[in-house]
Amino acid sequence: MKFQCVSLFICALLIGECCGSRLDRLVRTGFQYLKLNLCRKVSLPDSECRKLSHLHLSGVLVYVTELSSGKVLAILPDSYSSGTVPSKYNAYSVDEESRTNVELYPAASAHDAVLVLDPSPGESFGHPVILFYVDFNITKKKCAHMDGVYLGEECLTMAVKTRCRNQLKRRRSRSDRMASRARARRTTASRIGHVEHSSGHCEIHFLPLVVGVKDSNRTQRLRCVDHPDYARCPEPLPQTSPSVPISSCELNKNTRRCHQQRMATHLSCRLYQTCDHAVLLSGGWQEQITYQHHVQNLQLFYQMLRNNGFHRDHIKTFFAGNGQVAAKDTEGVYPATEKEVIRNHISYICRKQHCADALVLYLNSPTRNDGTMLLWDRNNNGIADLKERYSVGELLADLAGCRASRVLLFVEQSYSGALSKRLMGSLKHLNVVLLNGLPWVDTAEFWASLHPSQCVIDHLSKGSVIPQLGDAALGLLNVTLAGAPCNSTPPLTEAEVRKEYMGCQNLPTALWYQKRPKSNISRN
Repeated sequence: MKFQCVSLFICALLIGECCGSRLDRLVRTGFQYLKLNLCRKVSLPDSECRKLSHLHLSGVLVYVTELSSGKVLAILPDSYSSGTVPSKYNAYSVDEESRTNVELYPAASAHDAVLVLDPSPGESFGHPVILFYVDFNITKKKCAHMDGVYLGEECLTMAVKTRCRNQLKRRRSRSDRMASRARARRTTASRIGHVEHSSGHCEIHFLPLVVGVKDSNRTQRLRCVDHPDYARCPEPLPQTSPSVPISSCELNKNTRRCHQQRMATHLSCRLYQTCDHAVLLSGGWQEQITYQHHVQNLQLFYQMLRNNGFHRDHIKTFFAGNGQVAAKDTEGVYPATEKEVIRNHISYICRKQHCADALVLYLNSPTRNDGTMLLWDRNNNGIADLKERYSVGELLADLAGCRASRVLLFVEQSYSGALSKRLMGSLKHLNVVLLNGLPWVDTAEFWASLHPSQCVIDHLSKGSVIPQLGDAALGLLNVTLAGAPCNSTPPLTEAEVRKEYMGCQNLPTALWYQKRPKSNISRN
């Protein structure tokens, strides 16, 4: 139907009101659908199902694409990790710029719009989010065949990952489901102090990259909706400087913007000296889920380390991509795109004889449900390629047989239980302690007040629940972060602690050339 408007302004108002009512209808329908059907679609623990049943729309973040912007594709970081896409599509190169997105993502289906509801705003990704496809001009019969909700003008279909374990469990008998939930409850109860998300595999855990079918630039079309009835949109960290994708920085384009100063890992360990070292890793994956509080977490933890005697040169921070941190804050900060640099640095500190007394790792990245950390989508293809993710197995391989006296892992991300389970029975990580699964979410904020003379285990006891730790772990935590004894008689003075334990200490020549025994060597 054609109509004329008195002015373009009035036309814009009419169109906005129409689209606004349509969006609100879609959001409210999707919200009711997730409350009623999500727990039947995927295998969520009873605790999460109860949480969803009491959820209000005001506590849900809403993301949507424009409803009239043409066909779009939704790409997830872990969409093709199971091998459903040929290997030639797992990486993107400059030579492929002429290809359309349909050719790059043959397993993705095109839809008129994408709607995402995030029921856990403020929590680290990944956590379950609900993704809906919106299709226009679909018959009621076809919508029902797609297992969608027919709204007269639109068909709303909830997306579930394919080729996943939970799909095979959907048709089990009622008795089998009850037995499975009982086992899940017993497992949950046995994890004292562990705050874990669902262990399912079909639910979606990240915001997708939503691109136009013919958009070779792959511009993100998914936007958060600011509306008084929905949760308030988070403020992504603003990009402070123009960045060039790593894939564009070839030898024939060696511009100043492409140049990145390499980190001199080999200078971290000095002759006849042992020091405390730290690595801070906050991937972010993409700008849309990288927020100001991620920078604040790094700053809090960094300052705590400095207060406990860690030298500036021995704290390496890897954060986001290029241009996400203001120039004044970039000293000592490297992009999380450099996976090999991260791994080589951790491995070098661990393998070098007498290099580290304490090695501290702070991990605050988006995480898949198998514990794999997402670093940064350096080629902007939406898929977490091998060079863009850091798995639990890779981290454990880098820490295996570490020669540091203590390796402390401070984890502020989802699905840390996968790392905990692997560490529990390992004989190659006897000096590694995982500080996770605590009753607070803000790990950096909690540890920010750790005093140089305070025992790590004493600070840990400030929480309402103390994690179950073995005797070896308790021994590694019954010292200050710098390794000083807590209950010596007479007590060490602040000057003695600073001189003999904090930062770096010189080692006698005889000790330096002596092979380090399996038990920890005292600094004295």
